[in-house]
Amino acid sequence: MTIRVVVADDQELVRSGFAMILDAQPDIEVVAEAGDGAEAVEAVRRHTPDVALLDIRMPRVDGIEACRGIAASGACRTVMLTTFDSDEYVYEALHAGASGFLLKDVRRDDLVHAVRVVARGDSLLAPSVARRLVEQYTRATARPRRPDPRLDALTGRERETLLLLARGLSNAEIAAELIVSEHTVKTHVGNVLAKLGLRDRIQAVICAYETGLITAGDPPPGGAARPGSSPASARN
Repeated sequence: MTIRVVVADDQELVRSGFAMILDAQPDIEVVAEAGDGAEAVEAVRRHTPDVALLDIRMPRVDGIEACRGIAASGACRTVMLTTFDSDEYVYEALHAGASGFLLKDVRRDDLVHAVRVVARGDSLLAPSVARRLVEQYTRATARPRRPDPRLDALTGRERETLLLLARGLSNAEIAAELIVSEHTVKTHVGNVLAKLGLRDRIQAVICAYETGLITAGDPPPGGAARPGSSPASARN
């Protein structure tokens, strides 16, 4: 099956570079390019792609608004392009419905991998991007919290699973931490998402921070990938 992609970035060289890399893959087709968020939303409406690759900062309509519109329509899944340490709106993008994040200096292989991962319905949680970004923006908006009643719906093992998700572990790493099979972990992840009304693993990470289950700066467990690793992904 061919993965249909829309690439949106206001920098033509960046946009065309990403499009060229993706179009060179036998299973990926770039069906449209867009120079801003409004063009991206229209391109998604017209071409019904599987994945939209969106720069966060674009004129007229930025990537966050475009992501929100695309996610609300259910038309396709979105991957945000960001320049870490300069974007101030990453936390908003997570809430808008982004399924993953990539740095704009992403390696060719990681770009292709990200599109394939998101297209098959998974989310992209790169320890070097997603976890640090979530920590940065939850720290900026941190406030004292009462115990969150949403967590009452989870069993003890499901809480453990959510905690490890928030620390950036893959299904295999969670299985090793909990001494269970990967199949069991997938079941726990699915239960967590269903009980909390979450769409994917990225929303689960947000929820873990918002409910106070994990706080910014908590050290990852021994099995967690360290900053600088390649994007990590796992099925829901």
